[in-house]
Amino acid sequence: MKKLTGIDIYKLLPKTNCGDCRFPTCMAFAMQVAAKKVALEQCPHASAEAKAALGEAQAPPMRTVRIGTGEKELVLGGETVLFHHEEKFHHPTGLAVKVQAGLSDEELDRRVEKINGLRFVRVGQEIGVDLVAVEHQAQGSDGNRYAAAVERVKGRTKLPLVLLCPDPKALAPALEAVAEGRSLIWAATPENWEEMSALAAKYKVPLAVRAPTLEGLVELVERVKGKGVEDLVLDPGGKGLLENLTRLVLIRRLALEKTFRPLGYPTMVFTNSNSPMEEAAEATAYICKYGSLVVLNRAESWQLLPLLTVRQNIYTDPQVPNAIEPKLYEVGAPNEESPVLVTTNFALTYFTVEGEVENSKVPAYIAVVNTEGLGVLNAYADDKFTAERIIKAVKEYGAMEKVRHKKLIIPGLVAVLKMEIQEETGWEVIVGPEDAAGIPAFLRNEWSPN
Repeated sequence: MKKLTGIDIYKLLPKTNCGDCRFPTCMAFAMQVAAKKVALEQCPHASAEAKAALGEAQAPPMRTVRIGTGEKELVLGGETVLFHHEEKFHHPTGLAVKVQAGLSDEELDRRVEKINGLRFVRVGQEIGVDLVAVEHQAQGSDGNRYAAAVERVKGRTKLPLVLLCPDPKALAPALEAVAEGRSLIWAATPENWEEMSALAAKYKVPLAVRAPTLEGLVELVERVKGKGVEDLVLDPGGKGLLENLTRLVLIRRLALEKTFRPLGYPTMVFTNSNSPMEEAAEATAYICKYGSLVVLNRAESWQLLPLLTVRQNIYTDPQVPNAIEPKLYEVGAPNEESPVLVTTNFALTYFTVEGEVENSKVPAYIAVVNTEGLGVLNAYADDKFTAERIIKAVKEYGAMEKVRHKKLIIPGLVAVLKMEIQEETGWEVIVGPEDAAGIPAFLRNEWSPN
């Protein structure tokens, strides 16, 4: 197929310059598609004819693979850049926790319940474990026990499953038990690839491919694709952290920089550390470089939260301000005696302030000023957190009509704004702590409506 230029691609686009693709014009978007830096799917208005015309020659360098169905469906791959500053990473690394099929029913239930509970709220977004990986341990069995364990896990979680069972005979009944769940099956190897490919094709599920070397992985991918299986996840098969990281980076570079199709798939990797702390560090490295799916052995909340935080930070779109809606928020059940605090609409700033106000046990109003997603100091330096803007926001929200004391608490970092706000409004302006960590003590010990 002839390689299409940016002009060729532009002719196939709607030419509306709507900006829904996050580029200012259709021409700018077309040039990025031609350079294989973004996928055509980023244009929500691209026609079926356009997609067909572009074909595989203009397909993104890394295939998108879906695991599971419904609201908990996990999307892997589809990445177009090596570095976060170039353009956003599209699909966050999936985190799976192992469950051994050989556990008793009671132990299995407790393990799955614990995994289900690994959910947290950070900066207004719920984050948590994405999959349950059911590990087959009794090699050579008929698979009935494994199938029963898989079915039991499926009945106790809404999360998609990874079936860790390289024995096709044991895997077949398990796949039959969860046929509609679109589970990821692991793994096709040089020894079993024909049987595993047949199962993946029959049940229309994604298949992990594992080989001891990258050369062997490339050869195996071509064989599996020859059997009609397209949704693949690559297991680099390294023996430790260094070897896995090296192969993950090579796979990503070859896929994106060289458009090497046999390695243009999402990846998965297993942690193999001896302690929870070491496992957290190992998993963090894989999230950063470049694991699409990381399978963990342990399921401790203190261990998982740092991983989820790292992932959330890495997969934040650098081109979109991390902002919340500017308005008046209520923490607890505030009344006319409650304090009114002011902050910016940078999400991390707001949720940090909100959390510390909650910790104080003092119900309060928080007036959030539109600073276009900038924190306090950056917004002040850019004239987006000024006395004028603060006054306008507080009046617009009717904050001072909700309280009798007419006192306003501003961040300590912008104490210089105190006199200007007071002179313009007649309100009493109180300078609060410079750091949000000081809010609980400040509200408990220094706040008074009188």
